[in-house]
Amino acid sequence: MIRYYSTNRSAPPVGLEEALLNGLAPDGGLYYPEKIPQFTAEELAHLHQRARVADGDSRELLQESGAVLLQKWFGEEIESALLRTIAAEALSFPIPIRQVADFLVLELFHGPTMAFKDIAARTLARLLNHFLTKRGEQALLLVATSGDTGGAIANGFAGQEAIRVVVLFPKGKVSELQEEQLTRVASNVTPVEVDGVFDDCQALVKWAFTHAPLQPLNLTSANSINIARLIPQIVYYLYAALLVNRQDMEVVVPSGNFGNLTAGLFAREMGVNLPYFIAATNENDAGVRYHQSGHYNPHPTVQTLSTAMDVGNPSNFVRILELFEHTHERLRVGLRAFKANDGETIEVMQRVYQEHGYLLCPHSAVGWAVAERHGRPDSQPLVVATASPLKFAREIEAHAGIPVDDSVPLAHLRKLPKRKIALPNRPEALADLLLHL
Repeated sequence: MIRYYSTNRSAPPVGLEEALLNGLAPDGGLYYPEKIPQFTAEELAHLHQRARVADGDSRELLQESGAVLLQKWFGEEIESALLRTIAAEALSFPIPIRQVADFLVLELFHGPTMAFKDIAARTLARLLNHFLTKRGEQALLLVATSGDTGGAIANGFAGQEAIRVVVLFPKGKVSELQEEQLTRVASNVTPVEVDGVFDDCQALVKWAFTHAPLQPLNLTSANSINIARLIPQIVYYLYAALLVNRQDMEVVVPSGNFGNLTAGLFAREMGVNLPYFIAATNENDAGVRYHQSGHYNPHPTVQTLSTAMDVGNPSNFVRILELFEHTHERLRVGLRAFKANDGETIEVMQRVYQEHGYLLCPHSAVGWAVAERHGRPDSQPLVVATASPLKFAREIEAHAGIPVDDSVPLAHLRKLPKRKIALPNRPEALADLLLHL
């Protein structure tokens, strides 16, 4: 059985069930696996055979990849049949790989909330429900979001009777469609608008997990600080590697809280053919500056057009440091990192749309801009497209001059009542709210 230790190294290792339900380790650290399981040659050969008869958005290959992946990580704690069911239910939408000019684009936004977070959120909901049902318990799921995570969690956990969900999002710093997804939600979900930035929301969540008076609430987390939300994201890197099947592929990952990138690096550690990675950030570039200097010095969050990546102090960067044994030289060998500003992001959205008829969301455009400027000349770039441009229709039209019709998803959401709670950026205010839900 894989056990998980705290990155702060002051809490005992635990199994999957405890790591999932705890969210954050008792000492405030993030859980990290004592070992990363390896795919066998036979498992990869089987999946490659499935890929040879699949088309570019094969759900059968995706679901089989998901089942094999979950079995590798969780098979000693959850029966195989249930893991296959979870994979089939969570991965029920396509993930196309598009050829756009010389780039491949991995479209992760065809789920119910049109963002890559749907994949992990739907898996996590089923894993958490399994363990709570087994225990006969209920939980309060506390999550911070810069836009997409909260909507995916609200959708994925809707109607789960054993799980109450509280979503913290920063006031005025999410798109119109994102806010509609966050605030028109099921009755077991409470949207909370925090007077601050995403880092403030994330800090409040971390504080809540270490605040003793809140422990009776049975708190757990759905951010990528929860290792059981991060691991399912490995599946689309495995899937992409199987379909592309090239030795020269360079994966460019738009990075905010660095959970998405961590999942890709874990896939490579498992033996998946993914030789090259680039972390692409906006002006919130703590990871880029560490890559250049070897010093991790987070700055206050800067608001940009790619709002979901506006994370000044990315939580998952500690897991990346752990993977590379906190050695700057090892990290520089295994990963490259660059940033793109809003001007570059806008120029890419305009040019790619004009020349190729393909519309990128601002976050995916950051990845494209970095790939163009810094990609290896002898590699095949694969840009991870994290969200649909529909989620940023107003921003794209205002800044890039490209009209985007988001009327259909907005009309669908607006059939539901809107509700949210305004919260000052103070820990005691959050504690009072949670204790009186």
